[in-house]
Amino acid sequence: MLDSARGSRRPPPLFHRIFIANRGEVAARIARACDALGITPVFAVSTADRGAAYTEGRETVCIGPARSSHSYLDARSLVQAAVQSRCTAVHPGWGFLSENPAFAALCAAHGLTFIGPPPPVMHLMGKKTPAKQAMRAAGLTMIPGSDGILRDLDHAQAVADQIGYPVLLKAESGGGGRGMRIARSASEVAQAYNDAGAEARAAFGDDRLYLERLIEGGRHVEIQILADRYGDVVHLGERDCTVQRSHQKLIEESPSPVLPEPERERCLAAAVRAAASIGYVGAGTMEFLLDEGGVLRFMEMNTRLQVEHCVSEQRSGRDLVVEQIYVAAGHPLRFSQQEVHLQGHAIECRINAEDPSDDFRPAPGVITRWHVPTGDPELRVDTHVSAGYEIPPNYDSLICKVIARGPTRDAAIDRMIHALGAMVCEGVPTTVAMHLTILRSRAFREHRYDTRKIPGWST
Repeated sequence: MLDSARGSRRPPPLFHRIFIANRGEVAARIARACDALGITPVFAVSTADRGAAYTEGRETVCIGPARSSHSYLDARSLVQAAVQSRCTAVHPGWGFLSENPAFAALCAAHGLTFIGPPPPVMHLMGKKTPAKQAMRAAGLTMIPGSDGILRDLDHAQAVADQIGYPVLLKAESGGGGRGMRIARSASEVAQAYNDAGAEARAAFGDDRLYLERLIEGGRHVEIQILADRYGDVVHLGERDCTVQRSHQKLIEESPSPVLPEPERERCLAAAVRAAASIGYVGAGTMEFLLDEGGVLRFMEMNTRLQVEHCVSEQRSGRDLVVEQIYVAAGHPLRFSQQEVHLQGHAIECRINAEDPSDDFRPAPGVITRWHVPTGDPELRVDTHVSAGYEIPPNYDSLICKVIARGPTRDAAIDRMIHALGAMVCEGVPTTVAMHLTILRSRAFREHRYDTRKIPGWST
């Protein structure tokens, strides 16, 4: 049946109505793709987002109170709203339930197409140790560490002694830097093991840990892939996401300015093979750490659209959300690897409503003045806010993403500096000034930084 659908001269129809199970910038982004395809988007909104400017003129369904656990994380309410609003597909965006296999399965059980990978694949890649085992079998290079979950403290101590210090204890169900502790010597393993387990239990309800050799001074590099249900996979190049604060990405760019070309070609091809080997479907990202020897070592896979997908779109000229929708509807990939032409250099800055001078304290409030530069075809601004928008205190503080492209990295940096310098946001503090400091620093220009520090910025 799949083969006949793939070879048919009349491909399956696209969806008429898609339920957007998310909010803010990503919801607005998905809606733009729906508009381009003539699909009606239906927004899920909490009481905090009801009436928000980005939903004006759109169909909305209130799915619960401001608290995300009772709205955007309430799988049953979301599915019920999608069915009752006559949608046939659900797009989860990123965050919230986007990587939750139970939510994907619940959608399928109610006749809804989940725009993402199959639940078994999501489950496999959502657990760190099974994911590593699958990727090792597919030929990706791993970070030395435990071969699976640690049984107990004695097991952690034995593995750490074997692979050498420093080591990193990590939560099996972790994310966002939680459930992680460093041990720099044998005497620190017990404390790190206990602290990481306690934090993981509190944050994820799962205190299982694994252990890796800590690679210090590494670079965070990720590969964007896209796959259909017929076994075809392509990549859209890599992104360098090394500029981070507390494991939260601040600036992303493509291509990586420090990745050796032979290693780039090897890993791009290996990532495509690995995605095919697990039956992946849709957009996904494989994340790596570039070590001091110039080797990319697999860390994890994000089975969803990434915040920074725009960087890959700007270099490839491909709309990843549009392609996600086609793939989910049963279409084969609409282009081959040979038709992916990556051009120039692209940089993205995530602008948050935060106060960098006050330990990046989130700053909810009303945006009284708002202006972003327009008219430059090499500049893109993705946002859901406008003058008069009230940033609620309940969610992530991202207010916009600015993406600049140029023929060279220096040209892209210069375009970004000009764009951020022309940006106006009054009423709440933002991270614009911090981004300008980073971009203007010699360390960033000369790509002399790693995941341990923000170039040109001290806190």
